Amino acid sequence: MSKEKIYSTMSSSGVMALAAGIVVIAVGVAAGVLMIISGARLIAGKKDVTL
Repeated sequence: MSKEKIYSTMSSSGVMALAAGIVVIAVGVAAGVLMIISGARLIAGKKDVTL
């Protein structure tokens, strides 16, 4: 395999890894925000429960 082909392959895999990392971070932040909102709604609705 030529050095140019190896360089091209390494560049492509680096770009793919960077893109995957950005997607994972975005999904993680979105999931965290949804969990915070859900927890806040549960705490706010706690006062409506009578035992």
